[in-house]
Amino acid sequence: MIDHDAIHDITRTVYEFAYGIDTRDWERYRNIFAPEVEFDYESYHGRPATRMTPDAWIDAVTQLFMGLDATQHSMSNPLVDIGTDGTEARCRMYMQAAHFLAHDGITDEFTIGGYYDDHLVVDAAGVWRIDAVKLTVWWRRGNDDIMRLAHERTRSARRTD
Repeated sequence: MIDHDAIHDITRTVYEFAYGIDTRDWERYRNIFAPEVEFDYESYHGRPATRMTPDAWIDAVTQLFMGLDATQHSMSNPLVDIGTDGTEARCRMYMQAAHFLAHDGITDEFTIGGYYDDHLVVDAAGVWRIDAVKLTVWWRRGNDDIMRLAHERTRSARRTD
């Protein structure tokens, strides 16, 4: 039997990943994760997967996202597989992530497309939490240098605070 409530809760958790980043709602974003998470973005930047706490991850991603003017992460076509005991699941979802930065009198865009393959577990309160994220990038479009510029903008702003 298909557990439609669990599928809804799992996909909502994964959608909160995108929504939390795009709205810069870091508390919402933090709440979707298990106490330790494996992040695998090797297909994006070439570095191997790493395990860290949600706070360490958020500290790292805010260095980038706070320097961008806007982002829009779109996710679609979720495929959810729930484990036989109902306490773990896998959710694969197409994604496109658009990043925008105004500089030198223009607004540049850098977008990637591919899919996320997330692993989720049920916590003691019965809430689905992400404990592994793997991004597979299929394509890139636009000016990827805005990501470096966004990092620099964030570092500069933190130095003046």
